[in-house]
Amino acid sequence: MQRVWVLLRDYRSARPRLLTGHFAGYAVQRGGDGAGTVIEFALRVRRRERSYVVAVEEPAPGRQLRERARGSALVTTWTLTPGGEGERTVVRLAVQLRDPDVRGWWARRHARRGLRRLYGQLLARLDRHLAAGR
Repeated sequence: MQRVWVLLRDYRSARPRLLTGHFAGYAVQRGGDGAGTVIEFALRVRRRERSYVVAVEEPAPGRQLRERARGSALVTTWTLTPGGEGERTVVRLAVQLRDPDVRGWWARRHARRGLRRLYGQLLARLDRHLAAGR
């Protein structure tokens, strides 16, 4: 679990390697290691792209990271729990996005699908990165 935690908190070198093509212009504005870090990026969900400035919090150090966008309703929460006999780590990723420009149930449904797909790809890259022992 410690290995996953260290990787997720590393916004300078590890995180950029995990990002998919949906993220552009990724940069660290302040910090770079866990709580207090501020990052910026543009996120493309389906046909829409929007820029975000995100502050990192650690509500439960060693177990939970929260990335909260300033001036927006994008919140990403990473929660780690031990799995099995301690030899595994369960990573739960919750993403909330309440964009006032996404109106109607049809648009919200497609936005949720897009977010699920792109963050699913990010989790798959995390898994591959850890399996490779980097």
